[in-house]
Amino acid sequence: MACCVSARNKSLTYFDNQTKLIFKYFDYQTNGFSFMSACSQSHRFTAHNQQGEKRTFYVLLLTLFTMVAEIVAGTLYGSMALLADGWHMGTHAAAFCITLFAYRYAKKHAHSARFSFGTGKVSVLGGFTSAIALGIVALLMVVESVHRLFNPESIQFNEAILVAVVGLSVNVASMFLLHDHHHHDHGDHHHEHHHEHDHEHAHEHHHDHNLRAAYLHVLADALTSILAIVALIIGKFYGWIWLDALMGIVGALVIGKWTFGLVKQTAPILLDESIESNYIEKLNQALSPYATVTDLHVWRISGHHYGAIISLVDHSKTSYEEYKHMLEKFDKIHHLTLELQPAK
Repeated sequence: MACCVSARNKSLTYFDNQTKLIFKYFDYQTNGFSFMSACSQSHRFTAHNQQGEKRTFYVLLLTLFTMVAEIVAGTLYGSMALLADGWHMGTHAAAFCITLFAYRYAKKHAHSARFSFGTGKVSVLGGFTSAIALGIVALLMVVESVHRLFNPESIQFNEAILVAVVGLSVNVASMFLLHDHHHHDHGDHHHEHHHEHDHEHAHEHHHDHNLRAAYLHVLADALTSILAIVALIIGKFYGWIWLDALMGIVGALVIGKWTFGLVKQTAPILLDESIESNYIEKLNQALSPYATVTDLHVWRISGHHYGAIISLVDHSKTSYEEYKHMLEKFDKIHHLTLELQPAK
């Protein structure tokens, strides 16, 4: 702990090299005093995972290749199920692009002073924008599928089934590319919920929510491919051509559900919505025995990191070191401003 004394304004500045927290004591000519703390660490919230970026890039190439093949085949062979599966793959290709963009943009601008709270919201903004576009795609798929229901077209089943099987094979290969990393990530996700007091840097060392989402997207693609194959096989042997268009609607609903979930996750972060009430309640419970919380704001500055502004009226003569220790367990808070005043 380093200490710097300023005689001009009678202030003491304490700098903790381990936690990167700054605490100031201002001796005003009034009877009041104030402690201010601010997190001075760099806001590098998106760790650049070289291996994860490489895996995502390979999966993106496979997905784009299969997407083009299925869309072309669906158009040539008249299969709405193939078209739906192809466009569904396109939605996840867009998600993979967002993942890669977040890796590279965050790394490039990690030290840029233009981003006051870092580049943690880059992927959030990209995801929200992508969700709007995907919603439009899902709507167009529903319109086309309904049109096919009332105006059925002939389908070349053998060729369409072959392409769908190829698409499923690519999805399975992509799942294997991402599976090991996802499995490790899932274990850490469980760990996060049950060990709140662990330091945040321990979570960041293993957490890669972008790759975990990529794995789930590929899994959804595989399920959609299976729907297409089932529709084509049944249509071939039973003549239920309408089932192909119905599966197109099902595919659109899958995209719509994913789109809604993405909007629901990203919009509150972009709008600086306050985090869950139980987290706020835990903060209040930790501080209330020693001080009255007069102002409390907690919001997300990235997908998984918080900023906080807390104003307290101390009635227990608790030192700033003790308040600092109380708040250390809330390791998701990466930017903290703490104001402490004595009770009158």
